[in-house]
Amino acid sequence: MSYSFWMYSRDAEVHFYLNTYTTREDIVDSVRGLRHKGGRPLNTGAALQYVRDNQGIFAIGIGTRNSDSRELQKISYDPSYALSVSEFTDLPSVQERLSSVMSTVLVRATPMTPTVTVHRKPAGRDVVFLLDGSDATRTGFPDMQNFVQRVVETLSVDDNKDRVSVVQYSRDPAVQFYLNTYTTKAQIIDTVTGLRHKGGRPLNTGAALQYLRDNVFTASAGSRRLEGVPQVLILLSGGRSFDSVDAPASVLKQLGVLTFAIGTRSSDSEELQKISYDPSYALSVSEFTDLPSVQQQLQSSVEAVVVDVTPESPTVPVDTTKKDVVFLLDGSDGTRNGFPAMREFVERVVEKLNVGENKDRVSVVQYSRDAEVHFYLNTYTTREDIVDSVRGLRHRGGRPLNTGAALQYVRDNVFTNSSGSRRLQGVPQMLILLNGGRSFDNVDTPASALKQQGIFTIGIGTRNSDSRELQKISYDPSYALSVSEFTDLPSVQERLSSVMSTVLVRSTPMTPTVTVHRKPAGRDVVFLLDGSDATRTGFPDMRDFVQRVVETLSVDDNKDRVSVVQYSRDPAVQFYLNTYTTKAQIIDTVTGLRHKGGRPLNTGAALQYLRDNVFTASAGSRRLEGVPQVLILLSGGRSFDSVDAPASVLKQLGVLTFAIGTRSSDSEELQKISYDPSYALSVSEFTDLPSVQQQLQSSVEAVVVDVTPESPTVPVDTTKKDVVFLLDGSDGTRNGFPAMREFVERVVEKLNVGENKDRVSVVQYSRDAEVHFYLNTYTTREDIVDSVRGLRHRGGRPLNTGAALQYVRDNVFTNSSGSRRLQGVPQMLILLNGGRSFDNVDTPASALKQQGIFTIGIGTRNSDSRELQKISYDPSYALSVSEFTDLPSVQERLSSVMSTVLVRSTPMTPTVTVHRKPAGRDVVFLLDGSDATRTGFPDMRDFVQRVVETLSVDDNKDRVSVVQYSRDPAVQFYLNTYTTKAQIIDTVTGLRHKGGRPLNTGAALQYLRDNVFTASAGSRLLEGVPQVLILLSGGRSFDSVDAPASALKQLGVLTFAIGTRRSDSKELQKISYDPSYALSVSEFTDLPSVQQQLQSSVEAVVVDITPESPTVPVDTTKKDVVFLLDGSDGTRNGFPAMREFVERVVEKLNVGENKDRVSVVQYSRDAEVHFYLNTYTTREDIVDSVRGLRHKGGRPLNTGAALQYVRDNVFTNSSGSRRLQGVPQMLILLNGGRSFDNVDTPASALKQQGIFTIGIGTRNSDSRELQKISYDPSYALSVSEFTDLPSVQERLSSVMSTVLVRSTSMTPTVTVDRKPAGRDVVFLLDGSDATRTKFPAMRDFVQRVVETLSVDDNKDRVSVVQYSRDPAVQFYLNTYTTKAEILDTVTGAWKEFFNS
Repeated sequence: MSYSFWMYSRDAEVHFYLNTYTTREDIVDSVRGLRHKGGRPLNTGAALQYVRDNQGIFAIGIGTRNSDSRELQKISYDPSYALSVSEFTDLPSVQERLSSVMSTVLVRATPMTPTVTVHRKPAGRDVVFLLDGSDATRTGFPDMQNFVQRVVETLSVDDNKDRVSVVQYSRDPAVQFYLNTYTTKAQIIDTVTGLRHKGGRPLNTGAALQYLRDNVFTASAGSRRLEGVPQVLILLSGGRSFDSVDAPASVLKQLGVLTFAIGTRSSDSEELQKISYDPSYALSVSEFTDLPSVQQQLQSSVEAVVVDVTPESPTVPVDTTKKDVVFLLDGSDGTRNGFPAMREFVERVVEKLNVGENKDRVSVVQYSRDAEVHFYLNTYTTREDIVDSVRGLRHRGGRPLNTGAALQYVRDNVFTNSSGSRRLQGVPQMLILLNGGRSFDNVDTPASALKQQGIFTIGIGTRNSDSRELQKISYDPSYALSVSEFTDLPSVQERLSSVMSTVLVRSTPMTPTVTVHRKPAGRDVVFLLDGSDATRTGFPDMRDFVQRVVETLSVDDNKDRVSVVQYSRDPAVQFYLNTYTTKAQIIDTVTGLRHKGGRPLNTGAALQYLRDNVFTASAGSRRLEGVPQVLILLSGGRSFDSVDAPASVLKQLGVLTFAIGTRSSDSEELQKISYDPSYALSVSEFTDLPSVQQQLQSSVEAVVVDVTPESPTVPVDTTKKDVVFLLDGSDGTRNGFPAMREFVERVVEKLNVGENKDRVSVVQYSRDAEVHFYLNTYTTREDIVDSVRGLRHRGGRPLNTGAALQYVRDNVFTNSSGSRRLQGVPQMLILLNGGRSFDNVDTPASALKQQGIFTIGIGTRNSDSRELQKISYDPSYALSVSEFTDLPSVQERLSSVMSTVLVRSTPMTPTVTVHRKPAGRDVVFLLDGSDATRTGFPDMRDFVQRVVETLSVDDNKDRVSVVQYSRDPAVQFYLNTYTTKAQIIDTVTGLRHKGGRPLNTGAALQYLRDNVFTASAGSRLLEGVPQVLILLSGGRSFDSVDAPASALKQLGVLTFAIGTRRSDSKELQKISYDPSYALSVSEFTDLPSVQQQLQSSVEAVVVDITPESPTVPVDTTKKDVVFLLDGSDGTRNGFPAMREFVERVVEKLNVGENKDRVSVVQYSRDAEVHFYLNTYTTREDIVDSVRGLRHKGGRPLNTGAALQYVRDNVFTNSSGSRRLQGVPQMLILLNGGRSFDNVDTPASALKQQGIFTIGIGTRNSDSRELQKISYDPSYALSVSEFTDLPSVQERLSSVMSTVLVRSTSMTPTVTVDRKPAGRDVVFLLDGSDATRTKFPAMRDFVQRVVETLSVDDNKDRVSVVQYSRDPAVQFYLNTYTTKAEILDTVTGAWKEFFNS
C-alpha cells in the first residue's frame, strides 16, 4: 500500500507524494515534521478536486463536532465511511473502525480508469442540446428548433430543478447559451425561437463533443455534475462526422454524461451508437420533420435513466487502441557509437505497439544541428514496414546539438494534420526523445509549446545528458528517464511502457510561469544576409565579416545579443537573439552556415519579417527595455519588391539600420533602408568588406552612445502593477460573457494582489461604461474573485469602445481611483472585445498611449483586428480568439506580454534621437478633402509639391507630414515617415481625394495637436524646431475651431490658413497664428499667386523664433492663483504659519471675478480642494475660508499626484481657470518634505500648460525636487521652518510681478484674444403627442428669446433639443454662428413637426 499526505485550507499543498517514500520510517519522520498551514476560507471542494476529481477513489471522511456531517457523508465513497469524533484528540477512538473500513475496500479490476459513481442524485437535470448546424441541415433546422422547444416545455426550469444549454456546431462549435445563462423557461424558449442556422462544413462532431467536455459540462458554465445532478446530452445530427468521435465520446462516458444521439437517414447509425451512453440511446428518424415521433421515447429514456443510475455503473476503459508516437533521435557526432543501440530500442518499442492506420502510428526524426524526418506518422501503416525502415537508419552526424530547434521542428512539421497527427481528433500524442548530450541552444520555449499543445514528451538521456534539461523537456519531470550508456536502454523499456500506459488525453496542460530578469545595457544586433543566387561566391566573405563583427561584441556577459537571418525570395532565421548566450556558440554556428540560394531578392519582405518576428520580445529583443536595436544588412543586388513601407516601419520602431551593398546594389535603395542616409555603406565586392568594418564599428558605437530615448526608461517593479479589465458587455457578447468572467478570474489568480502589490479594477461597457470596482476597492485576491464571479452581463447597444477607453483614462487611471501611475507603477488595460466600435477609437487610444498605459486588446472573430491593433499599446499586443470560450488559449500569450511591459515615459514606440540636431522646420499640410473640394484637389496637390520643392528634406533639416480631412482626419504620412524629398513628392502625387461631409476643421486641428505634433509622430517640438501648419480649406467649418486653434497656438504651432471665396475669412484668422497669416484665393487654381507670400512669411517667422522667444508682460489686473499646501503628518506644527502666509499674500491681491482669482488645495496621500477659482469673488470671503482651514494629516506625501490633480481639476475652465483666455496661471506650493512619488511628469505637464509654479520649501524639503517643480529653478524659495515664511514674502511678490506669459520655454509665445463674456443657452422642448397644438407657441417663444441674444459677435450660443420618449438634437451649441441661421432652423423644425 502507498501513502501520501496533503494539507489544505484555501488551496491544497502536497507534503509528499505516493512515490516519495518507500519505508514506514521515512513517512513517520516526515509526518512528525508537519507544520500547520493556516489560511481561510476552507475550500474542501477544491481540495478534493485537486487530489483527483473524486472518481473511483475510496474517500473516508473523518470530522469533528464542527464539521458538517451531511457534507462528510457526501464526500465519503459511501455514507457509512463517514466517521465522527468530538475533538481531534479523540481520533484514537475511531482507529479500529478506520482499519475495518480500509480492509473491506476491494481492489477493482481497472485501477486506472475511474468508475462513474452517482449517489442519490437530487431532483433535477442539466440538459445540453448539441445541434448540427452544418450546411446539410439548413432546411431541417426549424424542426430541430421546434423539437428543442417541446422538450424544454416538459422540464422544470423555473424552480431551478432543470437547467438547459444549447450549442450549435459545424466545423467548430458555438455556444448559444450556457446552463447558467437563463433561469426561466420563457427566456430559454424565446432564445431558441430566435436561433439562426450556423452553416459551414465539414461536420466535426468529435471536436464538438470534446468542446462540451471542456467548456459546457463545467461548474463555471453552470454544470452541477460535482453536486450529483445528472448530466444529459441530446445530440441532433444530420450526417456522418468528418472527424473521429471515439475518444471524445469515451471521455463524456467517463464523465458520466448520459448522451442520447438522434440522427436522420443521412447519419451513420454505428457512429450514433458509439456516441450514445448506451447503444439503445441512439434514436433515428427519416428526416428532422419526424422528430416528434421520437420525443416520447426520448423523454421516457431520460426519466428512466435518471432513476436507474446506481453506484455500480459500468466503468469505461481508456481507448488505448490509438496513439501517435514520434521518436526523436540524437544523431550528433557524440552518439555515433550508441546509435545502433538506439535503433534496436526503437525496434523493440515498435514491436509492442498495435500499428495500423486507425490504431497506433509512428514517425522517426533524427537531429543534430538541424532535424530530418525519416518517415512521418502517415508514411507506414504496418509494423513490418516501420521496423524495416528503422533497421535501415544511418547515423547522421553533425554538430552542435540543437535540441530546442529539433523540438520546435517536430511541433511545427510532424505533430500536424498533414503529417498524419490525429491530435485534433483526441488521439494521444507522444514524443520519445533519445538524447546523448546537453543542447547547444535553448529548449525552454519549444518544450513549453509542446506541453501547451498537449504532447506528452518522454525524455531518455545518458550520463552525458543534462538531467535538468531533460526534466524541462519532459511533459512531467517524472517522465525523464536515464541510462548510463545507450547500450543500457533495455533496462528502461519496462519503465517507458509504464509511463506510456498512464498517459491520458488531457486538454488543458498546465502553463509555465514566465520569469522576467532585468536585462543589462547592451545592443541587440541582427545580421540580414542576402542569400540569393547572385551572392553564392561572395557568401564566404559575408560569413567572415559577420564573425569579425561578432568578435568585437560583448556577448558572454549578456550585454550584446546576436541573430542571423538569411533571405532571397523569403527569409530564414538561422538563429534568434535569444538562441545563443556565448560568443563561441554564435561563431560556431556562423562558420557552419550554408548559402540559401533562390530568387528573386525580396528585401522589403525580409525587412517586414524582421519587424514582425525578430525584433520582438519572444525572439529575444529587448527593445521594450530600451536596449538599442541594430540591423546590419549585407545586400548584393536591387530588391525585387518595394522597401519603402517596411524600412519606414523599422525606423519608427527605432531600429538603427546599416545597409552595406556592392556595385550591383541600388545605392538610393540602401539609403532609404538605412536609419540615416550616412549609414549606407558600399564596397565593390563582398571580398572588400574588411575595408568598411572600422567605419561600421565606429558608427554603431557612436550611435549607441548618442541614442537617447525621449525620456529614460524605467525597469518594471515586478512586485507592482495596476491592472484594469475593460469588458464588452454589449448585446452581442451575452453568450460569451461567462467565458470572459472565467478568463478574468484565471488572470487574477496569477496576480500577487495587495495594496502595495498588484491592484485590479473591472469596468464593463456597451453604449457607456460602468465601473464594477476601482483599483483601490479591494486589497485581496479573494475579494476580487468573489466580485468577478458575481458580475452580470450589462447588455445595451451600440458598442462605444472609444468612449469607454476615454472613460477609463479619465476616471479609473487616476490617483483618486487607486492608480499609482504617477509613482511609476506599470499601468495595464486588458480589453476583451466582441465587435467593431460604433464610435472612433483613435483619439482615446492615443491618449492612453501618451499617458503610458499599456493596453492589450483581445478580440473575437467579430472584432475589427485593425481597430484592436490601434487600441493596443503595440500592434503585437493585439490578441485574437475565435470565440470568447477560446480565451484560455491566449492566456499564456497574455502572461508573456504582461511580463515584458516596462514603464516608459514615452508611451508611443520609442523614437531614437541621435544628437546633432539640425536647424530646420517641421511642416504639416492639412488639406480639405471634403466633397466640396473634389475639383480643386489636384491644385492643392500641386501646391504642396511646389512648397516641398523649396524645403531642405534630404539633409534632415526639414520634415513634412500631410493630413487630409472632411468629417474626420486621415494621416497620409507622418513627419518621420519619409526622409527624402523624392519620397514625399512621389506620395503626394499619388494622393486620392478623401471625400465626405461635413467639414470638421476644429476636430482636425485637435487631431493634429494630439497625434501629429508629437515626438512619436516625428515632431521635434521639444527640441526647439519650429512647427509650421499650412491649412488649405475650401469652406466654413461645421464644428467650432476656437478651442483647438487656441491649443495649437499655446503649443507654439505657426499656423497659416489659406482659403477660397467659400471659406469664412474670420474663421481663417482665428485659426492662424496671427491674423496676417490668413491668406485668400478665389479658387484653388489661384494658389500659385500666394505661394511667394506664404514662403516669405514662413521664412520670416522662422528667423524670428528663438528658444528665448519674445515675452509679453503680464496684465497685472488679472491672475489665477492656486495655493497647494502640504497637509501631511510632518507639517502639523507648521500649518498655522502656512495659513497666515496665504492670508497675507491674498491681502495683497486685487480679488474680483474679472481681476484676481484664488483657489486653495491641501494634500498628503491625495489632494482635496478647499475652494475653486470661481468659488469666491471677494477677498473677505477667501480670507474667511483660509482662516477656517483644518490640517488634513495623512501619509505618504504624494506631491506628484497633487500636481497632476491641480492640473486636471483646478486649472480648468469649469473650475474657474481663465488659462484659455490668456490670463496668467500661478501655482504656489508650500511643501515640508520630499515627495513619496515621482514629480517629473506632472511638473513637466504644468510647464507645458504654461502654469507658473513657485515652490517654497523648508529644510526638510528636497531642494532639487522643488527646482524641478518650479517653472524656473530660480522660482524655488526656501525657509528653515514655516514660521519663517514672512521672510520670503517680499521675494515671492517680486517673482510674481516678474512673471511673463510664456507658453513653454522652447516655443513661441501665444497671445490669445480676450473672449467676450456670453452665455450658452439650450432650449429643451416637449415634442410629445400632447403638445402638437401648443408647438407654434413654443416656437415663437424660442424665436423671441433668441432675438434678445448676442449671437453674431460670438458672445451667446444656442442649441435646441426636442424630446418625447427619447431626445433628438435639432442643432448643437457650435452648429450655427449667426442669429439668422438659428431663427431659420427653428422655423424649419416647426414645419417638420407639423408635417410628420
